[in-house]
Amino acid sequence: MKLDIITLDAKKAGSIDLDDSVFGIDLIRGDILQRMVKYQLAKRRAGTHKTQSRGEVSVTHSKLYKQKGTGQARHGAKNAPIFRGGGHAHNRLPRDYAHDLTKKFRALALRHALSAKAKAGEIVIVDAVALKEPKTAALRTQLSNLKLDKTLIIAGAEVDANLARAARNIPRLDVLPNAGLNVYDVLRCGKLVLTVDAVNAIHARFKKDGEAAAPAKRAPAKKKTAEEGAAA
Repeated sequence: MKLDIITLDAKKAGSIDLDDSVFGIDLIRGDILQRMVKYQLAKRRAGTHKTQSRGEVSVTHSKLYKQKGTGQARHGAKNAPIFRGGGHAHNRLPRDYAHDLTKKFRALALRHALSAKAKAGEIVIVDAVALKEPKTAALRTQLSNLKLDKTLIIAGAEVDANLARAARNIPRLDVLPNAGLNVYDVLRCGKLVLTVDAVNAIHARFKKDGEAAAPAKRAPAKKKTAEEGAAA
């Protein structure tokens, strides 16, 4: 698969070949993506919920009134679950919601997510996303010119400090380093913006037969000849 490389100024800067085993899977397995999203969201849960049991509520444990002779129903202590302010019969306890998925399965899910984005035409390749100044207005204008909304930018090995500062005040824009690429954020974004460095890192992340995938080949932008320039 070949895609054009553009700059933040919406100018073409060449083209790049994407590995079909990562970006070109034909049959997208929704069940694999669903399991991976559940895995990620489960790991994010704090699991700190807690309610008090009958033995933990701060009320008297003595019998409310005598067993017989009152004409009322028979009751024991006020900490029983049937009373307001009593303990929960089956109280909630802190727990860890995380569950396991194999490393191969998680890698497969990411390949399916990237292929789904490529199939939908929602991947944009840029040469670089480093900014000279941390100006939010300038970055917003550049994204608007590229028609990028609800965007995830994979900025390279490290996120440029100026880019991070400029992007943090723009709604529906997320910026992550290469290591932060994940299925959930890929699926929830409208456009996935990858730098050339990020594409090479993704190819290296998925290995074939114990060897890293070949780095993406970047074709130079076509230059106009003297005759074409004169004709223009």
